[in-house]
Parts: sequence; structure tokens; C-alpha cells
Amino acid sequence: MGPVERALDLLAKGCVGVAGTGLVVLVAIFGWLVWGRYVMNDTPTWVEQVALLLVVWITFLGGAAGVWTQSHLSIEFIREMLPSVLRVPLHWMALAGMLVFGIVLFWQGWTLAQSLWPRRVPMLGVTEGLRAVPMAICGALTAVFTLYQAVALATAKT
Repeated sequence: MGPVERALDLLAKGCVGVAGTGLVVLVAIFGWLVWGRYVMNDTPTWVEQVALLLVVWITFLGGAAGVWTQSHLSIEFIREMLPSVLRVPLHWMALAGMLVFGIVLFWQGWTLAQSLWPRRVPMLGVTEGLRAVPMAICGALTAVFTLYQAVALATAKT
């Protein structure tokens, strides 16, 4: 494993670590919500907004890591059953589609984050743009991971 691959692998593992931590926090705050509502009779109203924020971060960071590990939803078995003359162009088409998707996701996420930045999330006081930032991060990482996979395919490292 070369230095670039190690760095990208570390980046993907960081995404999984942040997403996993977010999931643990999500479960904990919902436990607090249940405790507050049914035991203390004092519902913590901030939980819903934090949960929405966490779900976006968990989803997009987990999705980006899935692109790196190639564990995202795909139907490769059909492509792999085809003869090589069809399999290789289909692989390139899939990579091109993922690259375009990543670039558009980054661009639209960045645009959305900029437009939402002045607004505040109710009950939290943080910028609404934090809900769109993970979209841009996921798009950028998807594009970078896909480019690496395309280079690896071109140099027959897969």
C-alpha cells in the first residue's frame, strides 16, 4: 500500500470514526429524550435538532467511506458475469458516473452550505449551513476516492 492509498484509507477510517461516534451520540441523546419525557416529565426539545444534524453527518460521511471501501450499493455481479470486452467499459462507465456524482454533490453541497450559513438552527444557535457541509465533504471525498480507483484501474492495481 503506497502513501497515497494509506492517506486515503486513513481519511475513510476517520469518516467511519466520526460517523460511528455520531451514531453513539445519537443513541445516547434519544435515551435522554425518553428519560426526560417519561421519567422527568420535561422533554428536552433540543434533541430533535441535534438528531437531524447528526443523521446528516452520519449518512454522508458513511457514504463517502463506502465509496472508498467499495461497499456501497452496486450491482457488480452482473458486470462481472459479462465477457471482458463488455466488463471493462462498464467499469469505466461506473467510475465516470461516480466521479460526476461526486463533483455535483460537492458543488451543490457547497452552494447549499453557503446559502444556509447566515441562518441559525432553532434551539441550537449553530449555523444551518452545518447541515449541508457534510454533503460537500462527501462529494469531494467521493470524487477523490473515485479518481484514485480510476488510476488504479488504469494501472491495473485492482
